Amino acid sequence: MIVPITGKVSYSITLDPTVWIFDDRKILLEEAFSVQVSETEENNELEKLSERFNREVLETKMNRPPVNRSISKLEGEKILKNSYVMPLQDFISNAEIKPEAQDATLVTGDDEGVTITLDELKNGYFLFAQNGKPLKEDGPVHYFYKDGSNKNNPITNIKKIVIN
Repeated sequence: MIVPITGKVSYSITLDPTVWIFDDRKILLEEAFSVQVSETEENNELEKLSERFNREVLETKMNRPPVNRSISKLEGEKILKNSYVMPLQDFISNAEIKPEAQDATLVTGDDEGVTITLDELKNGYFLFAQNGKPLKEDGPVHYFYKDGSNKNNPITNIKKIVIN
C-alpha cells in the first residue's frame, strides 16, 4: 500500500496513503475540482499556520508539551463515509525533481505506465480513500488531473512514480 517516488529526484521518498486520512491537506473528492483558492484564502491559511506555529513554540518554551487536536466522534464518522484526494504538490516538492527531468511515469499494477508531464503530476490529485476506506482492489491510489478531465476515468492501480 505504499507508492515510492524514484528516478531523477534528489530524494527518493515513499508515500503511505493509509495515513493520509488524518492529514489536514486532504480534500473531499466532490470539492477537489470545484475549489479555486483565492489569494485571500491563501493569506488566511498562512495566518492560521503562523498562529499555530507561534502557539506551539510558546507552549514548548513554557515546558508544556504541545497537545494534538483529537478528532471528535462526529468528525470520525464523517471521515469514514467520504471519499478523499490528496494534492501531490508538497510531496513532489519534497522529492526535489532534478533539472534534467522531462516527465513522470505512473507505474500501474500490471507494470505498464502512463506518462504525464511534470506540471500535471505536481498539480494532480491522488484518490486514496473511497467511502472512508483505502483502495485495496485497484489501488493504493488513483490519479486525477487537476481540471477533473479524467474524473470518470482516473488512472488506477498506481504502484510507483518514476521521474524520467
